[in-house]
Amino acid sequence: MARDLGHSCHALSFDYGQRHRVEIDAAQRVARQLGAAEHRIVSLDIGWMGASALTDSTIPVPRAPTEGIPITYVPARNTIFLAIALGWAEVLGAGDIFIGVNALDYSGYPDCRPEFIRAFQALADLATREGVEGRGFRINAPLVAMTKAEIIRTGMKLGVDYGQTLSCYAPDPMGRACGECDSCRLRAQAFAAAGVADPTRYQGD
Repeated sequence: MARDLGHSCHALSFDYGQRHRVEIDAAQRVARQLGAAEHRIVSLDIGWMGASALTDSTIPVPRAPTEGIPITYVPARNTIFLAIALGWAEVLGAGDIFIGVNALDYSGYPDCRPEFIRAFQALADLATREGVEGRGFRINAPLVAMTKAEIIRTGMKLGVDYGQTLSCYAPDPMGRACGECDSCRLRAQAFAAAGVADPTRYQGD
């Protein structure tokens, strides 16, 4: 979507100690396919904090929906990611930062809500030279109010090959999805609602 608006895209991915590190391989494939000007992978292990099934191998990934904020929530993850993106954007002279958070068909993460994006926008305006000198940044969350089905359809129009993407929280070493975690469930429902064939490679297929 950023590319479609005419931006030269500098993509940023994080190796943060997540158990589903194969998502980084998927990010590299997508960045190449869609013509990112640059794709940086930042090693930033926040798994030592624990308390999340995505970073602590002793906590199982839930196979069914749960109430409240799920155990797959990683403490302050999007705050940390956006802070690093903000620093890099200032160095690049980039006025726009895009993040793919979604607040509709999501898993209950507090850092995926519009309120969070607005709060971080205020922080960016206060905490940077660009902001203080009046140029500032725009924190863009174009997916935040879209359904997952709308996201699928939009991606198809923009040339996304969803066969190269990964959503699973517990993929195998070959990058095949478990088909049972919350992220897999939401992804499958989205393809069905969008009327698009699901190209996901599942374990056991």
